[in-house]
Amino acid sequence: MAGQEARTKAMRIAVSVPGVEAASLKGQDKDQIEVKGDDSIDTVKLVTIIRKKFGHAELVSVAEDKKEEKKEEEKKPEVVPLTMRPPSYHVPVSYPIYEPPSCSIM
Repeated sequence: MAGQEARTKAMRIAVSVPGVEAASLKGQDKDQIEVKGDDSIDTVKLVTIIRKKFGHAELVSVAEDKKEEKKEEEKKPEVVPLTMRPPSYHVPVSYPIYEPPSCSIM
């Protein structure tokens, strides 16, 4: 890459491709871009875009990032105490009937 402006422009292009998580300059002259991301990076698309802007681009290598697999502790779901209201009892209310008898002898 010719100058700092070209490097900056190439970095912007590299980061704009979907799936790219990080990009950095590598090499003695800082003329190589190392791109890291997930499996959805389209390397052909990335190289094609850079070739359109700069005229020359070369894909040096493609490799999986070997990360240490961290075993996460299986989180057990928290036990949430079940809160219940006490049952409500319905007591029937009865009222005595105070009516004069309907049958009367006169």
